[in-house]
Amino acid sequence: MSATLSPPGPAAASSRPLRRWVSGAALALGLLGGGYALLAQVAGERGIAPTAASADIEVKGISVDVQGKTAEEARANGWREAQRQAWAKLNGPKLSDSQLDGLVSAIVIERERLGPRRYIATLGVVFDRQRASGYLGGAQQATRSAPLLVIPVQESGGAYITFEQRNPWQRAWAEFNPGTSRIDYVRLSGAGGDSLLVNFGQTGRRSRAWWRSTLDQYGATDVVMAFARLDHQFPGGPVTGTFTARYGPDSRPLGSFTLKADNPDALPAMLAQAVERMDQIFTGALASGKLRPDPTLRLGGVGEIDPAIQRLIEIGRAAQARRAAEAALAGAGVPRIEAAPVTGIEPGEMQVRNIVVQFATPDAAAFDAALGAVRGTGGVRGVGVTSTAIGGTSVMSVSFAGSLEELAAALEARGFSVRRGANALAISR
Repeated sequence: MSATLSPPGPAAASSRPLRRWVSGAALALGLLGGGYALLAQVAGERGIAPTAASADIEVKGISVDVQGKTAEEARANGWREAQRQAWAKLNGPKLSDSQLDGLVSAIVIERERLGPRRYIATLGVVFDRQRASGYLGGAQQATRSAPLLVIPVQESGGAYITFEQRNPWQRAWAEFNPGTSRIDYVRLSGAGGDSLLVNFGQTGRRSRAWWRSTLDQYGATDVVMAFARLDHQFPGGPVTGTFTARYGPDSRPLGSFTLKADNPDALPAMLAQAVERMDQIFTGALASGKLRPDPTLRLGGVGEIDPAIQRLIEIGRAAQARRAAEAALAGAGVPRIEAAPVTGIEPGEMQVRNIVVQFATPDAAAFDAALGAVRGTGGVRGVGVTSTAIGGTSVMSVSFAGSLEELAAALEARGFSVRRGANALAISR
């Protein structure tokens, strides 16, 4: 018994282009998926814009419980009582209510409950600095710090969050008014690329080159870190917060404290109090001299080394090159051209030009090593990083007193493999 095979019918033939269309669509979706994955890292509701920093004097958390003949009179009495309490917290001299009215620029209602003849509220009082400074003296006029990038890190349930998603600790720092603080905070909104550049991993990096690149993006000279660990005893129950203030790329601890909220509704007030305590720790560290700018964050950039020090470095390199040449002549008795001093060591001998150098950076250590080796090459006047790609190829701009070939030869002498291009070099080890 034999069987015959007939050609495929119309249904089978039509399924072939359908399968090809489906596979093509799947391939296109696969290619686009990578783009959507990258977009998802910076998309979504993650930014909280910081409030404007006012130089006025603000006193928060004033609790009042007063009565009056009417609801309006009770509220007016409550605001007057809040002004008195706030002025007493500032250790101001005794003033009448009418004088205090002339100093207050705003009343901030944090929470209030109104009755027919009773007013219960938690208020904030803002005093105009220009008018109140005559009574308070010049204690608030102390010198402020250099711009410091603040990184709030929240730990809850074993997860560390900075700007990857909105969180109560970031919101507390965004709502903080640093106008009266001696610390010049650089606060990020967390939108856009902030969550990629400044995250929890950044707080553990030690690479100074990496930190310099990050701080330059936001105009800061150093960094402070505010860690908040939130422990919920049970859903809807008390919340214990452990807060630690740290400073600098090495994450040096400055102080820590613990606060407790009775329930999740009281968490924002506890975090606002924690931010105030953090600011006091940073201000105390500034007064004691601990918040001095880290000198390792200022070295190595173009124009950042003192000209006198740079001149001494160049003279030392030139003397070392001359001694090497004299030793080669004494040992072999034959002139050695390659032992001559590198062209461009002494200022004015060669024209300084900018040369683009690409270098492989599989990790942060290789990034630092390459920058250090190029900066130490004879004739190099300065190095600026124009593109950072850890795990790929980074790019630097090198100011060199000499030609492209002379820079290539100097880098090869330091152990690099050099590929030449049009006013550009690619180096690797």
